[in-house]
Amino acid sequence: MRKIKLPFSLFLFLLMALPLVGSAHQQKTAVTRILFNPNTGNIEVMHRFFVHDAEHAASLIFGERQTLMESAESRQLFASYVMNRFSVQANFANGDEKDLALQYVGEEIDGQFLWVYQEIPVEEGIAALTIVNVALRDVWPDQSNLVNIERDGEIYSLTFQGNDEILSVQLGA
Repeated sequence: MRKIKLPFSLFLFLLMALPLVGSAHQQKTAVTRILFNPNTGNIEVMHRFFVHDAEHAASLIFGERQTLMESAESRQLFASYVMNRFSVQANFANGDEKDLALQYVGEEIDGQFLWVYQEIPVEEGIAALTIVNVALRDVWPDQSNLVNIERDGEIYSLTFQGNDEILSVQLGA
């Protein structure tokens, strides 16, 4: 067997290029943070998507190329898509249930991420949340969406994968 010798500089170049090859592929993972913010009195929802994934999905969903990095209109269109595929129901200690009418706050690009923001005032007595999160899961069945809920110093996590569309979590349990 014959060994091939590469110049050290070519070896370093190839080694440094490997992460770039990996980042060009879809990550198929999104993270949503739901924060019960005592400072604002709001439930703040922050959805984080890889820009590359969001751009590719938006082009498939809307039937034309979307440039999320350059176009505020494309970002707003994608944000609307996300809001139509994410919902929260509050389950109260007294047994009542209420769909939370999350309000759109905005969206922004931060490095390799696209963030979509929503909020609603906190209501007293929320004991559990039931969440629907199918964003990008209608495009890629292997998409995984992690939702972290933060309240009173506790973090509760839900992972939407496979056939999961609706998951619930008891808060304070």
